[in-house]
Amino acid sequence: MVKSLYYCPMHPTYTSDHPGDCPICNMRLVKKGSEVAEQNASLKSSVCVRHNCRIANCPMDVMAKPGAKVHCPICGDVIVGPKGEWVKGKKILYWTDPMLPDFKSDKPGKSPMGMDLVPVYEEDKTLQEGPEGEATFFVSPEKQQLIGVKTGRVERKELVKTLRTVGRVAYDPELVIAQEEYLQGLRSLERTKHAPIPEVYERAKELVEASHRRLLRLGMAEDQIEELAKNNASQMNLFLPGKGESVWIYATLYEQDLSLVTSGTAAKIEAVGYPGEPFTGVVRAVDPVLDPTTRSARARLEVENPEGKLKPEMFVDVTFQISLGNKLVIPEEAILDTGTRKVAFVVYPGGHFIAREVSIGQRSASYAEILSGLTEGEEVVTSSTFLIDSESRLKAALQGMSDGGHPHGQ
Repeated sequence: MVKSLYYCPMHPTYTSDHPGDCPICNMRLVKKGSEVAEQNASLKSSVCVRHNCRIANCPMDVMAKPGAKVHCPICGDVIVGPKGEWVKGKKILYWTDPMLPDFKSDKPGKSPMGMDLVPVYEEDKTLQEGPEGEATFFVSPEKQQLIGVKTGRVERKELVKTLRTVGRVAYDPELVIAQEEYLQGLRSLERTKHAPIPEVYERAKELVEASHRRLLRLGMAEDQIEELAKNNASQMNLFLPGKGESVWIYATLYEQDLSLVTSGTAAKIEAVGYPGEPFTGVVRAVDPVLDPTTRSARARLEVENPEGKLKPEMFVDVTFQISLGNKLVIPEEAILDTGTRKVAFVVYPGGHFIAREVSIGQRSASYAEILSGLTEGEEVVTSSTFLIDSESRLKAALQGMSDGGHPHGQ
């Protein structure tokens, strides 16, 4: 029995007697034995007409039956003729260097950079009309494999965003004093309700309103102020919490996250001094005014502290798990941000792609919400998007040059 031999298509000089990966380029080794030779005995071999490579066992040296349609690993479709010769069936408009799209020649040869010129054909379908009238571009399956193209689906998912921020256990004597002033104002207002001089009552009312506005400015919500008036006692746990009392935590919320956290949002709190002992809290209010320097606001969380472990001014980590609902999403890596717009590459049959501008909403750890530009069920490129984008720009440039102008010689 003849022993099988394995080799690397990109580095044919490397061989092995067992399957595996090429140590040079990490490509999967290809089996090459007597049984393979017998199987390919009826096939013809030739170098792709678009290239002029003369390296032994070059990947562009494609094996195919006469008349069969095969793919060049570099540029796409080619056809084997009846006698094994390669048949183009296309008129060459001019020759160019892919690295110099503005350079054109009426004959093959070398570019000013010393690279072999490649032909541009009259019927080259690198760009064609897609199903929605959009311009598509072609990337051969072999090239897709070479650059590592992977795809994913546009689908609907329950989107959950994890928001992490920092906070501190409140030590806020200023707010406690403001609460005391408000409560004293309420007591004065009650005492002057039947005062013989109306101005006295109006003055007390104005002081209560001013104290009310100050509490709002310091971060208390309306329902908290109503609760404060009902209890007729300031929140001393903002200053010196008693044993078993809950504490307040001020968590930082940046401008882009303000719409996600509202009153009632639950949070997990972790303190450095108590690793592995999470606390739970609930947002009771969010500051109405942003800090102009940090562009952030404080969220006020009430946190149970039965053992008194959380001390005033202690730093903590705060985590919110926020459900965004059922959204149309794609994997986040499928989005290419050009700086002026966001693009996703939609996959169509036969190795064709379309660059589609998209509008995105919220992002989770691995998905992005799609507001417009894609529909459910479409397939998009999720890896090597930069290389696919480079391919589309190059082919668009070549196609644009073929629409006008005249080839000029070297």
